[in-house]
Amino acid sequence: MDDTGSEQPQAPLFAAVRHFVHQGWPRILAISALILTPCFWHHEIVASDLGSHLYNAWLVELIHRGQAPGLWIAPLDTNVLFDLLLSGLGSALGLAVAEKIAVSISVLIFFWGIFALVCAAARRAPWFLTPAIALVTYGWTFHLGLFNYYLSLGLSFFSLAVWWRARGWERLLAAAFAPFILLAHPLGLVWLLAAAAYVRIHETVRRQDRIVLFGLAVAAIGLLHFFLFRHYPVQAAAKPFYSFNGADQLVLFGERYRFVARALLVFAALSLTIDLAGRRQHRTGSDYALPAQLYLLTEIAIVLLPGAVAFPPPAAAAALLTERLTSVSAAMGCCLLGVVRPRKWHLAVSAAIAAVFFSFLYQDTSLVDKMESQIVQLVSGLPPDQRVMATIFPPPGSRVLIQHIIDRACIGRCFSYGNYEPGAGLFRVRALAGNPLVVTDYHLAVAMERGQYVVRPEDLPLYQVYQCSPSGRELCIRSLEAGEENDRLGVHPQDSVQSPGVLLPVRGGLGGLSQR
Repeated sequence: MDDTGSEQPQAPLFAAVRHFVHQGWPRILAISALILTPCFWHHEIVASDLGSHLYNAWLVELIHRGQAPGLWIAPLDTNVLFDLLLSGLGSALGLAVAEKIAVSISVLIFFWGIFALVCAAARRAPWFLTPAIALVTYGWTFHLGLFNYYLSLGLSFFSLAVWWRARGWERLLAAAFAPFILLAHPLGLVWLLAAAAYVRIHETVRRQDRIVLFGLAVAAIGLLHFFLFRHYPVQAAAKPFYSFNGADQLVLFGERYRFVARALLVFAALSLTIDLAGRRQHRTGSDYALPAQLYLLTEIAIVLLPGAVAFPPPAAAAALLTERLTSVSAAMGCCLLGVVRPRKWHLAVSAAIAAVFFSFLYQDTSLVDKMESQIVQLVSGLPPDQRVMATIFPPPGSRVLIQHIIDRACIGRCFSYGNYEPGAGLFRVRALAGNPLVVTDYHLAVAMERGQYVVRPEDLPLYQVYQCSPSGRELCIRSLEAGEENDRLGVHPQDSVQSPGVLLPVRGGLGGLSQR
C-alpha cells in the first residue's frame, strides 16, 4: 500500500500496514468520522431489521431478569455476532447507546474491509474511491438491517485482503478472522473460503493455465446450481438477473435511486475504458485479471444460484441470496476500479454521485424516522406492557421494509406481539406456546405484518398500529376485537407491496427463513 497512489515493491504485510497507518492516520480518522454521519443524522438509524435486533436484545435483558415468562435463550454459534455485540454494549451502556456504537463498528468494519481489499487488488491505497466505497457501505444490505451478514462480509473482506498480499506465516492472520466471520454469518465464511482458494490457485498456476482455472470455477458454480436445485426446495433467483451487478445496492427507497445506480455504472465503465485504452498503448493491464475474474465469478453465481434455499431443520434456510451476493459484486467492482490509475476527475465525479445519493437517503430516512416517532407517541399513551402489532407498508417502489420500526418503538413501553424472531425458532430468543408476549407461530407473525391476521379471543387485549392516510406517513392506533382482521382500517400508499424480508415462497410449497 502506498499513500501517494503509486505502486511500490511489496513489503512484509505488518510493516506495510504500520507504515500506512502511521502516515495516513489523520485522513483515516477524518474519513471514518464522515462515513459515520448517516448513523447520527437522525434520532434513530433507519435500517429495516435493526429494530428487530434491538427489540430482541431487550427481550434477552427481560429474560435474564425473569420478566419475560415463556421466553428463553437458545445458544447459537452462528448468525449472532451483531446480537452479542448489542447485548454486551446494551448491558453496560443501555440499548440506545449500544445501537449507535454497534452499528458504527459494523459500518467501519465494512467500509475499511472493502478499502483493504481494494488495496490488496491494486497494491495502493484507493483514496480516490472513498465516495464509491461509502455508497456500497450504505447500500441495500445495510438498509435491510442484515447486520450479522454485513459484519460477516466486512470481516471476510479484511481476511481476503490479508490472504491476498501476505506471505508465509503472515497468512495465519487471515485464518484468525474465520471464527468471528462464522459467528456473524456462515455465508461470509463460504464466500471467503471460495475466494481465498481461487486467489491462491491463481497465484500458483501458469499464466496460460488461468483461463482453465476460470472455466473450472464456472463449472463448479454450475454443479452447485444443479446440486441445490435437485436436492433442496429452492426459489429461483430474482429477475432480470442483469440488473444485479453491484450497483443495485444503491436502489433503496424508490425509483429515483436508479438514476444514482446508473450514474455509478457509467462512471465505472468510463473509468475502466479510458484506463484500459491507455494501458494498451503501453502493453500493460494484467493487474485487472484477478479482480475481473472474481467479479465475473460473483456475477455468474448471482445468475446460477437460487434466490433462496430451504435446508432441513435445524439449519436455517438461506434467503435473499441474489440480493446478498450483490454486496460482494459491488466490493469486487471497487477492486476493479481500484486498479485504474487515479485521476482527479475520478474523485470529483464519484463524490458528486455520492452527494446525490446521500441527499436522497437523508430525505427518505427522515420520513421513516418521523413515522417511528409517531409510534412512540402512540404506544406511550397505552397502559404499560400492552401487546401491540403493526402493519406498515413501505413507500411505493421501495426495496427497503419499514415494518420493524414498531419493534424498536416498543422497547420499554409495550410488547411487539407480531415480532417474527421468537416464533421462527432460528434466533436467540425462543418462545413457548401460550406465552403472553409473542405469537409462537412464525406464519401468524407474517400474517400480522401483511394485515391478514384474524384476531383470536386469547390475544386480547391487543392494539394495532396502522397507516391511516393515503400517503402512508400518518399512523394511528386502535384496540382490536376478536374475529376481525388486524389491518381492516389500514390505508396504504398506492402500489406499495408488503414483502416481509424473511418469508420467501420456495419450490415445494415450503417457506424459507433468512439468516440476518
